[in-house]
Amino acid sequence: MAANSIGVIELNSIAAGMQIVDAVIKAAQVDLVLARTICSGKYLIIVSGDVAAVTAGVASGVDLVEGAVIDHCVIPRLHADILPAVSGISRAVEIQSLGIIESFSVAALLEAADIAAKAANVAIIEIRLAMALGGKAFVTLTGDVSAVRAAVDAGAAVVAQRGLLVNKAVIAKPEERLYRDYI
Repeated sequence: MAANSIGVIELNSIAAGMQIVDAVIKAAQVDLVLARTICSGKYLIIVSGDVAAVTAGVASGVDLVEGAVIDHCVIPRLHADILPAVSGISRAVEIQSLGIIESFSVAALLEAADIAAKAANVAIIEIRLAMALGGKAFVTLTGDVSAVRAAVDAGAAVVAQRGLLVNKAVIAKPEERLYRDYI
C-alpha cells in the first residue's frame, strides 16, 4: 500500500479511541501506524495509506462518538522526514540552527511539521507526541538560519490559526550543550 498520506485522530477518551480505531481500519484500506493512550488521558490514532483511503478512514471515525474528537487531520503527500521522526529514527544531521514548534495538539503539530519540512530546505530532527509532555507535542528542525526561520514561521502559522500554538523559537547558533544530551 502506498503510504503517501497520514490521518490523525486525537481523542479525549480511551474507550472512544478504541471504538474509532476499529471503525477506521474496517472502513478503509489503511495501515495502522499508531493507536495508543497519550498523556492527559487522551488517545491517539495515526493511519497511513493513499489519500482517498486515509480520508475515508478518518471520516468514518470522526463522527462515530459524539464529543470525543479533540482534533484530527489528513496530510496528503506527507514529507518523507515526518514518519521516521515520529518513530524516533530520523536521520542523523549536523545541527546548524535549531527551530522548535510547540503545540497543544498532536494533529496540529504533525500538520505544522509537514508544512515546515516542505516550506524550506530543513531537516526534521525529532517529533515528540504528547508522552511526558502533558498532552502537548513539538518538532525540532535544523538547517541554515533563514531556512529554519521560514520553516518555523510556516508551520507555526498553521497551528496558530487553529488556536493551538504554545510557542515557537529559532536559535541561530545553539550551544552544543543545549542539545547534546537531549536531541
